[in-house]
Amino acid sequence: MEKNRLRFSLALLVALALLPSPAMAYIGPGAGFAFVSSFFTLFLVLLLAVFSLLAWPFRLLLRTLKRSKTRGKSAVDKIFIVGLDGMEPSLADRYSAEGKLPNLTRLRENGSYSKLATTIPSISPVAWSSFMTGAHPGKHNIFDFLSRDTRTYLPDLSSARIGTPKRVLPLGKYRIPLSKPEITGLRKSVPFWKILGDHHIFSTILRVPLTFPPEKFNGHLLSGMCAPDLKGSQGTFFFYTTDLEKVKQREGGVMIPVEIKDGVVETHISGPENTMLKKVEEIRLPLKIRVDKERDEAHIDVAGQKFTLKKGTFSEWKKLTFPAGLGIGIGSIARFHVSQIHPHFEMYMTPLNIDPEKPALPLSNPLIYSVYLSKLLGSYITLGLANDTWALNEGALSEEAFLELTYSNHKDWERMFFNAIDKTQQGVAACVFETTDSIQHMFFRYLDPTHPANKNGQHAMSAKVIEDLYTKMDDLVGRVMQKADDKTVIIVMSDHGFRSFRRGVNLNSWLYLNGYLSLKDGKDVSNEWFQDVDWDKTKAYALGLGGLYLNQRGREARGIVEAGEESRALKKELIEKMTSLRDEEHDGAVAITNIYDRDDLPAGPYLGNAPDLVIGYNEGYRASWDGVKGKVNRVVIDDNAKAWSGDHCIDPVQVPGVFFSNRKINSTTPHIIDIAPTVLTLFGITPPPHMDGRPLMETRVGSNGGKG
Repeated sequence: MEKNRLRFSLALLVALALLPSPAMAYIGPGAGFAFVSSFFTLFLVLLLAVFSLLAWPFRLLLRTLKRSKTRGKSAVDKIFIVGLDGMEPSLADRYSAEGKLPNLTRLRENGSYSKLATTIPSISPVAWSSFMTGAHPGKHNIFDFLSRDTRTYLPDLSSARIGTPKRVLPLGKYRIPLSKPEITGLRKSVPFWKILGDHHIFSTILRVPLTFPPEKFNGHLLSGMCAPDLKGSQGTFFFYTTDLEKVKQREGGVMIPVEIKDGVVETHISGPENTMLKKVEEIRLPLKIRVDKERDEAHIDVAGQKFTLKKGTFSEWKKLTFPAGLGIGIGSIARFHVSQIHPHFEMYMTPLNIDPEKPALPLSNPLIYSVYLSKLLGSYITLGLANDTWALNEGALSEEAFLELTYSNHKDWERMFFNAIDKTQQGVAACVFETTDSIQHMFFRYLDPTHPANKNGQHAMSAKVIEDLYTKMDDLVGRVMQKADDKTVIIVMSDHGFRSFRRGVNLNSWLYLNGYLSLKDGKDVSNEWFQDVDWDKTKAYALGLGGLYLNQRGREARGIVEAGEESRALKKELIEKMTSLRDEEHDGAVAITNIYDRDDLPAGPYLGNAPDLVIGYNEGYRASWDGVKGKVNRVVIDDNAKAWSGDHCIDPVQVPGVFFSNRKINSTTPHIIDIAPTVLTLFGITPPPHMDGRPLMETRVGSNGGKG
């Protein structure tokens, strides 16, 4: 490993020599997110690389001595963790029985296979936080993608907060930041790789959700889900079209109408807000497109780059630098896809990803690791929610284009993972692949002939898409198995399973119609985020994918429900009524099977931040799109006609994940919280008392490891 560190440092010094001259300043938060200057980033890269070279001989001696003690206690040398987000056990069982998953079948037969219990709620950031910490949500503080601001009733991202620089220098029309913005991660507790690092066991952790902002530890980490784009969002795509019928408000994207004049489109790319200006404004890049109808192609001119795209093809990653003034540029990367030349011109552009070669925000630990990967592998996606599901949902990408883009991202993650595996002599190499989750979200309807989305919209493919997904993941597992020896443990796992999402439930509408939520006088509907809700008369409201909150006095800004007995009685009443909710349009089917009272969930110092009630929807149901956005109307249950047709934000008992290993385990009911203490125990480290999970494997070296 020390030799790898030396090669790593040398590679960085060479890479730095190839980088352009940096700008010297900080960029303040754009759309709520802070941008660290290129100069500061590259200065740290250079400093760390030089220090690494100078200190290498001393670290080698010290760590060799310390590792010798650790190695004596360890039952293994290496652990490879393949995270397949959302792999569904019933599909793994089916395709395995049909002989289509030979490598997973070998793990099942020679090692272990089980369903893996997930968290309450069964939402990815919650489950992966429990995976890394070995603890229930009450100890790590993540309960959904969203949390609520009790002062405003508006949603906040649950993963991180980014503040503005505390010191600035006024200079004409500019405000020059003199200090870094603070980036605070809201996930609490300690991930297992930090504990391993404290015991001098190195880990490489790739794209595990809720690892932004990256924490310092003795290892390498590239952030995953919840890392933002350059606009500070979780992924804002761009769609340029001459078809005015398609220009409307779209979820997750910016729709830009364009005109063709003399065969040329002149438009722009909307970048981050320039908070260096006293009067904040959006930074824009000019974009010029010459449309060639005869050749069915477009010639694109942007940011000093000219390239040609045939209809139906993607560009490579293009570097786009947004000028903030005073010679400062904010780097990003994006890909372009021309879907139509005529009769209308249509072009999709990915969200503006932070450039990993010159990161405007820290994406990795150490800071230089993302730069190293970009020099080694080329540009790659850095957005946490990498695969653009909303672009497919909204018709900005075809099914074929979405799959091409998704598997292109997946290929990059594989290259990173195998690079980490090849460099791991002792320790952990782990990667979470978002591919399984994204493709199932968007194509699960092909497994469900009754799905409303099959009646309209994009449906050019078949269930073969899901089968191909599982066979591709099996091939990945097979190649990982080939890298293992007798002292390597392989774990293949998912954070939850999947079910069809046919009908959406708007709990806010139900609360309104049943007298628990009130609207302002004269209103019978509310726009997004509770705009027309009368909080002085509201007892409860729903926010996020599975949470219901009481409007509690002394907690919410305008709460009316007293804590204590009144709150307990109201929760009991709501549970009784909501579990009786029937879908009359579908033979009176039960929409909600379980409701979990926060007070009955496993304890922890952050349990008070959880929803008062966690809703466990029945198979086929989920929070509706309107309900998630805080809209209120008279529609409680309606069809989900979007391409996003599979989901897992339902009753957790209905969506366990999968667990495969090349070793036997000692439990018939493993839980996702058991992974972290298992890893620690295999390396001879006693799990800390705060971990709720239990080790799944004995510490002695087994005889069934290796290449299967």
